[in-house]
Amino acid sequence: MPRLSRIVLSDRPHHIIQRGHNKQTVFLSDDDYGYYLENLNDWKQTLGCKIYAYCLMTNHVHLIIDPGPKASNLALLMKRVAGRQTRYVNRRHQRTGTLWEGRYKSSPIETDAYLLACCRYIELNPVRAHLVSRPEQYRWSSYPSKIGLAEWRGLDQDPCYEALAPTPSERTVLYAKWVNDAVPTGEWERIRAAVQRGQLTGSDRFVSEVVQHVGRRIEWRGRGRPKQDRQAEK
Repeated sequence: MPRLSRIVLSDRPHHIIQRGHNKQTVFLSDDDYGYYLENLNDWKQTLGCKIYAYCLMTNHVHLIIDPGPKASNLALLMKRVAGRQTRYVNRRHQRTGTLWEGRYKSSPIETDAYLLACCRYIELNPVRAHLVSRPEQYRWSSYPSKIGLAEWRGLDQDPCYEALAPTPSERTVLYAKWVNDAVPTGEWERIRAAVQRGQLTGSDRFVSEVVQHVGRRIEWRGRGRPKQDRQAEK
């Protein structure tokens, strides 16, 4: 089957992965991480996008971005941030050439069913990589902000996070419990496969809705929704 063009939806969160060229290191110092987050915040404000989660790893980034009413702003944001980071890193570390893979990967997310699960997937990445034993120990992810241990001004509260509890203090407790509870079997595999293949992260009904919206067939291999902690669904 020929490769389909990337599906990007307005007012819908997308799971993004962008890797370093040939898996090379893209963040060589704390300043590199800080510069990336600074530009991510600048461009998301300029373009009216929302950032619901992030995790900056040594040689790749995970993001959850809602482009807002103009779907094309997702690609524009990624292009602007990647370009600035390339120029900065090359100048600072006496490097040349491209910093990133040519094409980032993305997957639109069915909000109610999968958004919290995708946030957990992203924020547990440093734990899976054995960089830390607990997610709050990793500085360069959205998790410390979501549980009240840090603050990054570019982070937006997604609707599922806000629905966890009526007050910020209650949300931090319930979100920490949600992230650190046992992950349902197959959840990580479904999320990983969707973003790697550029498919939708969601249910069959979500796929049908998107097919009607975009007016073309969408290749689909996954099914169902993850089993979520019931308290997180309230």
